[in-house]
Amino acid sequence: MPKISNKGKQMPESPIRKLVPYSEIAKKKGHKVYHLNIGQPDIKTPEVAMNAVKNIDLTILEYSHSAGNESYRKKLANYYTNQGISVNTEDIIITTGGSEALMFAMGSTMDQGDEIIIPEPFYANYNGFSTASGVNVIPVISTIETGFALPAVADFEKLITPKTKAILICNPGNPTGYLYSKEEIMQLAALVKKHDLFLISDEVYREFTYDGDIHYSVMSVPGLEEHAIMIDSVSKRYSMCGARIGCIVSKNKEVMTTAMKFAQARLSPPTIEQIASEAALDTPQSYFDEVISEYRERRDTLIEELNKIDGVIVSKPKGAFYCIAQLPVNNADAFAQWLLESYDLDGETVMVAPAAGFYSTSGMGLNQVRIAYVLKKDDLISAVRILKAAIPVYNATQTQA
Repeated sequence: MPKISNKGKQMPESPIRKLVPYSEIAKKKGHKVYHLNIGQPDIKTPEVAMNAVKNIDLTILEYSHSAGNESYRKKLANYYTNQGISVNTEDIIITTGGSEALMFAMGSTMDQGDEIIIPEPFYANYNGFSTASGVNVIPVISTIETGFALPAVADFEKLITPKTKAILICNPGNPTGYLYSKEEIMQLAALVKKHDLFLISDEVYREFTYDGDIHYSVMSVPGLEEHAIMIDSVSKRYSMCGARIGCIVSKNKEVMTTAMKFAQARLSPPTIEQIASEAALDTPQSYFDEVISEYRERRDTLIEELNKIDGVIVSKPKGAFYCIAQLPVNNADAFAQWLLESYDLDGETVMVAPAAGFYSTSGMGLNQVRIAYVLKKDDLISAVRILKAAIPVYNATQTQA
């Protein structure tokens, strides 16, 4: 029998999606499942984007330019300029989601066996992208006790080897909700310039910041033009996860010329979704004001409810719509499966994402979960009520075992 590749064997499972079969079984039992596991907003997609799709008048669904429609890239460059990020149309390549943008970034800057340093916990698919690219992830650990703040620059520097090609951050962070300050970004900028590395910044949650904190982009750092690569996406900003439109942005001409080869190899990004994404740029500020206010309230509700559970440790996220919670259980993976397989409270249960999958260091995050506060406040309260009731029952089953 033919064998699959070693790379295929090494590809990690998604901690976000691997429990889906158990949630399906729970639903077949008639249980309501509160999905805290996935960052799928319940916020409506902007009307201007949906109308653009409804009103499409095409006789042929053609390829677009490999870099994406020029009209979209031009409009996107203007959007970034208004965000204080000065880029031109040629600094942008449209991709099939932020995922493809990350693959292009790694493929353009790293060879087989090269290394990328990433503060962990990090977006779980960074492990998958790195494995697919033949790149080794070198983690630098941030802790729940510090709210997942940027580790000391010395912690990064001691990990740098001749194989190190880049540092990758997510800002604001998935899964932690941490927002890097301007000072932290400047520290990383100085480090990559010192060691001649790339600084790749996944900024798909840029708009989602709270409490007056301001997002600072790597593309805004003076003198970092040759080092900075920004990853972006429409998925969360406009609640358009299914559109699968993102982009890679850099002032480094060699990087963009190389990324363009990857873009040409996959032909072009989706046509209809680009039309929707271009229209979404006309979304009024009032939309974001309402959405951010709603997420802030959801965050506050979630943190308040979690803090009512004895033994839970959780830091208050500054951005995005996720948090990491440390639970008083010995194995969050087993607990998450048990919730779906063996537990309900009045016919309801909860699905969470075990946090160990957001680390690459073995043994880290074993009693942590990532929670996405993308549900309405009443649902968040109900979900945490179930968690509070479930934890002692689960621990009792472990004691008996």
